[in-house]
Amino acid sequence: MGMLKRAAVLVSLLLFCNALLDLTGPSEMEGVWKGSAVLPCSYVPGEGFVQHTLTWSVVHDQSSGTVFRRDASGDHVLLSEYRDRVEVPKNLPGNVSLHILKLEISDRGTYTCHVTWTASNNSLIAKEISTKVEVVKVPATKPTIRAGALGLTVPAGARTSLTCVARGSPPISYRWFRAVPGGTALPLSSQAELTWDSLRPSDAGTYYCEAENRVGAGAVQRSDAVELVVRGSPVTQPPTPGTSRHTGPPLTSEGSEAPRVLGDLPTATLSARNDVIPERPPAATDSPSQSDVGTSETDSPTTDLPITVVNSEKGVGYTEKNYTTQSLQKTHLSLYMVILIAVLCGAVVFLVIFTIVCIRKPKEAVTQ
Repeated sequence: MGMLKRAAVLVSLLLFCNALLDLTGPSEMEGVWKGSAVLPCSYVPGEGFVQHTLTWSVVHDQSSGTVFRRDASGDHVLLSEYRDRVEVPKNLPGNVSLHILKLEISDRGTYTCHVTWTASNNSLIAKEISTKVEVVKVPATKPTIRAGALGLTVPAGARTSLTCVARGSPPISYRWFRAVPGGTALPLSSQAELTWDSLRPSDAGTYYCEAENRVGAGAVQRSDAVELVVRGSPVTQPPTPGTSRHTGPPLTSEGSEAPRVLGDLPTATLSARNDVIPERPPAATDSPSQSDVGTSETDSPTTDLPITVVNSEKGVGYTEKNYTTQSLQKTHLSLYMVILIAVLCGAVVFLVIFTIVCIRKPKEAVTQ
């Protein structure tokens, strides 16, 4: 009776271990020519069982052999045509899947995953599964466009990219185009990724890409077009500590402030330092007050000369005329006129004296 109980326990343990160490994987699968493939093979590790050996073998139409072997001495690739193309993950207990890179048509066949374990009583347990692999050539699929982290609406001056992604047997070639009015397209790049280091407003527009490989008579696949939007102006650096910050009206393209208009008269604005050269005083009686400017059509207009905005850092004025400068120019002009008039008057006096002398000399000669 006791022997029967021990035998029943032993059988149940063996059945449990067999279920625990059972290998799982597909019976058949497809791989893409020139692509990579993973032939799944896995088990659930059990306490008291240690993996002893692992082998992957293949049976082709005309040949067979052991592709890969792992034992106490390490990993070994035994078929030369698979060297540098196959590997099995390490440090992942229970995962003994075979990874094949750069699949060739000749790689198709039936692959067998064979694993042995050592039990705590030093007995060996072996399991295996087989997977039939077909290698197919896949034409390039219709590509999709992936935008960068900022999406398709990007601020000016930012860095962004568009990536063209297609599936199929490599190598896949890509081309980028930008749609222009008239139904034509402007070719841009032959890379999968289209990048901008600093977006400009002129980069906004409609873009699409094309993909093709050597399968399917080289049929070209075109993506859907996307619209790239560039918004705003480039981000400017904030002023460094210790420098002035302009808080007044907007500046013109030459760097000077745009005048504000009240009615028909321009009014000068403050400089970066709020330093303003005093304006020319208005006429005593006839000039209207500022509140009346532009409110009556019969008022006689008064013209105030624009002032010069002085740069707070270098003290250099902008190109606008100011009251002081124009007064100085008028002073120089008046001085030139005085000198010119004096010279002309002197010349007239000299001519008069010369004429008188010439008239007197003939009279004196006659009297003598």
